[in-house]
Amino acid sequence: MNTRRQQPRLPILVVEDEASVMGFLVAALERSGYQTEQAASGVDALRMLASASYMGVISDMRTPGGVSGADVHAWIASNRPELVSRVVFITGDTVNEETQDILRRTGAPCIEKPFRVQQLIQVVETTIGKAV
Repeated sequence: MNTRRQQPRLPILVVEDEASVMGFLVAALERSGYQTEQAASGVDALRMLASASYMGVISDMRTPGGVSGADVHAWIASNRPELVSRVVFITGDTVNEETQDILRRTGAPCIEKPFRVQQLIQVVETTIGKAV
C-alpha cells in the first residue's frame, strides 16, 4: 500500500489586464487541471511573486501600471531564478521590434493573441509542466 501523499501542485500565476482574456486563460487552464492565481497588472504580479510560490507564470507583454511582462521576467530572473525557464508570454503584437527584442533576449516562448486552447495548453505543458 502506498501511503506517501502526493505533493499538491502549485498554481500558475496568470498576468493579464483584459478581463475577457483573463477569463479565457483561467477557464482553459483550470479545465485542463491547473490551479491558477490572477494578477491584473505587473505590479500585482511582482507583489504576488515576492510572497508566494508558483509552478510558472503566463504574462501578457503589456500590462498597466508601468510594469510590463518583460519587467516581470527580469524580476523573476533576479529574484526567483528557478522560475525563469517557466515563463510564457502572450501578446497581440509580435511584429513590434521591441517585443521581438524582448523575446530574443529572454528566450521565453510567446503565444500570439488570438490563440486556441489547444495551443495554450501545449505551450504550458512544454514550458511549465503537465497538470496533475
